Amino acid sequence: MQVATQQESGVVVDGVRRVLGGRVVLDELDLVVPLHGRLGVVGRSGSGKSTLLGLVAGLDVADAGVISVAGGSALMPQKDCLLPWRSALDNACLALENRGVDRRAARRRAADLFARVGLAGTEQLRPSELSGGMRQRVAFVRTLLADKEVLLLDEPFGALDAITRGELQEWLRETLADEPRTVVLVTHDVEEAIVLCDEVAVLAGGRIVASFAVDVEPVRTDAAFVELRERVLEAIA
Repeated sequence: MQVATQQESGVVVDGVRRVLGGRVVLDELDLVVPLHGRLGVVGRSGSGKSTLLGLVAGLDVADAGVISVAGGSALMPQKDCLLPWRSALDNACLALENRGVDRRAARRRAADLFARVGLAGTEQLRPSELSGGMRQRVAFVRTLLADKEVLLLDEPFGALDAITRGELQEWLRETLADEPRTVVLVTHDVEEAIVLCDEVAVLAGGRIVASFAVDVEPVRTDAAFVELRERVLEAIA
């Protein structure tokens, strides 16, 4: 299996196969995410969504196929993984510090993003002093500061209550409008995929079995939104 980096593309998965424990999880899987496109991948538990994300992130190796990623990727898992002994700002700086950026310069860059994502005033708080939504915002700032073209989001709001999840979905839409990235979102929440992405793909049997362009407004009560949701759910079933 070959992993390539191409500046002119977003994410390309070409004929990828992955076998785990004797079970074929991904079977000659093909998908393409345009540069600055946002793809939501949905499917039943065990369909291979997280396996796919791990392969694109380079955390796992496929048995066959080619994966091309433009400008490298940064993974945001469901758990925020904030270090309890570091402040919110210093947690966000980790990606920069790991690249050798001076801490003072890293803090300046992180502080600018904190103000833009509604975290102003929380810079010196420890993770235990933050709400779940605030912690996820810190984790997302950390992911953005990795300066990768491709963002891989693995159930980023799955552990939050419904109200907070909805607020953060809207916040993420606005943030990505200001900070365009190529996004692959893995989620069990079909509505979340429709709200955040411009295409939704259904993964089943190791392959993409259906794909839907998101051409509706992100309003859950809108008739077109409801119709698209039902079409996606039908494909999953």
